[in-house]
Amino acid sequence: MNIAFQQVAVIGAGAMGRGIAQIAAQAGSQVFLYDTQAEASQKALIAVHQVWDSLLAKGRLDSETVGRYKTQLHTASQLQDLKNCDLIVEAIVERLDIKKSLFLELENLVSESTVLVTNTSSLSVTAIAAALKRPAQFAGYHFFNPVPLMKVVEVIAGLKTNSDVCVRLTAFAKQMGHTPVQANDTPGFIVNHAGRGYGTEALRIVSEGVADFATIDRILKDQVGFKLGPFELFDLTALDVSHPVMESIYNQYYQEPRYRPSVITAQRLAGGVVGKKVGEGFYKYQDGKAIVAPDQAVPEVKEFPPVWVSPRASRRLELLQLLKDLGATIETGASPSPHALTLVAPLGFDVTTVAVVERLDPARTIGIDMLFDDAGTKRRVLATNPATRSDMRDAAHALFAKDGKAVSVVRDSGGFITQRVVANIVNIASDMCQQGVCSPQDLDVAVTLGLGYPVGPLALGDKLGPTNVLEVLFNLQTVYGDPRYRPSPWLRRRGAIGLSLLHTED
Repeated sequence: MNIAFQQVAVIGAGAMGRGIAQIAAQAGSQVFLYDTQAEASQKALIAVHQVWDSLLAKGRLDSETVGRYKTQLHTASQLQDLKNCDLIVEAIVERLDIKKSLFLELENLVSESTVLVTNTSSLSVTAIAAALKRPAQFAGYHFFNPVPLMKVVEVIAGLKTNSDVCVRLTAFAKQMGHTPVQANDTPGFIVNHAGRGYGTEALRIVSEGVADFATIDRILKDQVGFKLGPFELFDLTALDVSHPVMESIYNQYYQEPRYRPSVITAQRLAGGVVGKKVGEGFYKYQDGKAIVAPDQAVPEVKEFPPVWVSPRASRRLELLQLLKDLGATIETGASPSPHALTLVAPLGFDVTTVAVVERLDPARTIGIDMLFDDAGTKRRVLATNPATRSDMRDAAHALFAKDGKAVSVVRDSGGFITQRVVANIVNIASDMCQQGVCSPQDLDVAVTLGLGYPVGPLALGDKLGPTNVLEVLFNLQTVYGDPRYRPSPWLRRRGAIGLSLLHTED
């Protein structure tokens, strides 16, 4: 195989640098690891050797392959040792001044054909390259940790990057066994930008007292299929990493409301409660495992009231069939009887508003989230309003848990938890397409591989129906009067035709 880069240097021997060095050596390049702390380079070399030895012991590599890999990975004691490399990857601290200084030094050391790349996650590639004499030879090459397992890499063209450089970096990513995606030099690139809709909206929800951290995590995992809830993810990545990224993207977009950080993470970062690595974040950890409060217990209800379903409920026919399957007594009159449990299923609106507009008794009114098809979820979510009677709340909880499916009961807010988070994910992704950050195809691929979403944001929007997502956003705007729920023009145009990746002409 004709390797895209014969000699590769990786500067920074932390977890990210080690991972990049490992997959570059496995691709067939001669790789040189350099760190300002010489012992760090040697420790990284040993760590990568141990990874290969472990794979050998498990039978996933043979001894000849492991021997070849080891001969292709070296340490360097000084920058001068890297002068003959044709690709140099920087994976050091996320500080613009330090990165700029390093690349200025490297440019005076290497040949004119050497490609210099930064592994920055949120800094501007153009800004880093601004003082270079050869910015055409500079690009972003953003990997994700752990590099050998996270099979996506963002190839980012700065304002003056030569297109041939991105072509070579794309080819090399494939040779390393990764999936390259092309991104323009915008704050957060693809993955960190698209991820704003998940954690930031979850933080807003918890700040409103709608539900606690564990309940929000359970709902988003069980209703949508996310591998980790937003607060589990914050704990895994650690707030000393994720909160600065939130602030960076927010400020680089000149305080765009969609990306507004939260005082919750700022306070926790200040207090050192940053996540799993210190034993405490949104969860406390014992022996590396989160201590999670038990799920809400199902109330004991001796006699269930009849149930009346609002004619404006989303997925009303499905909801009526579900109630029938659960053995509920269903009222079919134009209005509920004085004793009926009243069910509404709004998109974007809060239960209180719906009860007032439809002239329903708030004390007997409960909301249920029907954004997703019930058959495709592992959890049902109900919402009370401030006037809901406890007996009606308990009756609804027990009724919808009759078949053994988990049920969460949350406090009233504009839109249910899943509706708010998913609508924001789809809306931000649509806005990225509007900005031309990347292609729709690369967006969905990058987010699926980089964030572990069950499907990409645009595919998720198509699954739910763009018009439903738009309805949630428009109604959230009405409830909150907040521009963060302003639908993207791209989403509004695609509302009638779908967000399908087949539609790429916009």
